[in-house]
Formats: sequence, C-alpha cells, structure tokens
Amino acid sequence: MKFAVFQHIACEHPGAFRQYFAEDGVEWDAFELDEGEAIPDLSGYDALWVMGGPMDVWQEDAHPWLVPEKAAIRRAITELDMPFMGICLGHQLMAEALGGKVGPSTTPEIGIMQVELTDAGKASPFLTGLNPQTACLQWHSAEVLQAPEGCSVLVSSPACTVQAMSYGHKAFSMQYHVEVEPDTVPNWGAIPEYKSALEKAAGEGALEDFKAGADTAMEAFNRDSRQIYRNFMTATGLAG
Repeated sequence: MKFAVFQHIACEHPGAFRQYFAEDGVEWDAFELDEGEAIPDLSGYDALWVMGGPMDVWQEDAHPWLVPEKAAIRRAITELDMPFMGICLGHQLMAEALGGKVGPSTTPEIGIMQVELTDAGKASPFLTGLNPQTACLQWHSAEVLQAPEGCSVLVSSPACTVQAMSYGHKAFSMQYHVEVEPDTVPNWGAIPEYKSALEKAAGEGALEDFKAGADTAMEAFNRDSRQIYRNFMTATGLAG
C-alpha cells in the first residue's frame, strides 16, 4: 500500500502517523510542493494526505502551485474516489477544492485548546472511540468559514465552527493537529510566520509555555492520533 503526501514545508510532515504507517507496512512518498516538486499521477496511490503549511489557500500569486494542488485534491476526492486526509492547511484546501469558503480567523487559535464533536461527529466512523470533548493543539490564523455543499461538520469549537469535516465515506479533514510529536512545537516555532502568530496571540516567550503544555498532553495526543489513524483506515476500506 502506498500513500501520496503533499507537504508545504519540510517540518510539517505526517508526524506521529509515520510510526503507524510503518507498523502497517504503508509506504509513502512526500511531495514538497513549496520546493517546486511536481504533483504526481495519483492513480498510482491508495490514498492522498495533505499536510499543513505557513501559506494561506488564497495566496495563489505568491504560491502558484496552489492552483494545481486544489485541482488534484478535487480530482482525487470527486473523480478517483480516493481516501483523503487533510490536516490544517490540508483541511482548508479540501474545503476550497470542493467549493467551500476559507478566510482569516476572527479569533486565531494557537495553543492547547478544547474542541467538541458535533452530533454528526459522534456518529462518524472517523471519530469512533474519541471523547466528545478533547484538548488538541491548534496553530492557525485562517479557517473554513463555510463548509462545502455535501460535507458534514464533525468537530467544532467556539472560535471555529468547522474544526473537522467529511465528504462522502472516504474524505476527512481536521483544522487542529493530531500528528504532534515531542519536537513539533519547537520545530514549528522556528518558522517566522508561526512564531509571529504565536507571539501576537500569547506574547513574547510564549513558545516555552506552549511546548510545556504540549509535553503534558503528548500521551493523550498520541492516543487520539492512533485512534484516528485506525478509524481512517477502517472507514475508507484500507484496513486489511
């Protein structure tokens, strides 16, 4: 089994999911679109995962590869009926690719914050076994303002209505981060756009507190990510 992974900065990779891929013998190819790598022929892959990044979905002039990336996501989901997972920017790209609306957040969410499953989320096989309310790592200043027609909103928070969504039985996406590892926060904190957003939200020196909070919650983060991975594989028919 082989997955295609679209990355938009080297340090935003599948994170903790890499261990689960390895345990299942899932091979994966990363395509660093921000470095000019070409979008592959997706027909040779069993699933498409799209990760986060410091750019915004509307910055097509600065990042012209966003245009073919959205087209590839749309084709993967609507034409190839391909299992899909989008995280953070990947969540927003799925929304745009399917006709939803993305824009700046009224209230950026950066830190360890609570999200809550909607009624659709409680019924979704993608979120089986997860607590109705859970703490997660957030680091976003843009959000899905309107989910695409045909999508179900699975998770919400007071500041961001569309925290996770599904389209059909094989496409899923999440605004918050479940792929977190011990080095995630310091690695992302070295990215100027992310550091600036963090300090704007929480003040200078906030990175140390953010990492301490993530370290405390790491066991729960990893438990949730493993459950979500299992759910994804089962819901999309990829589980052997």
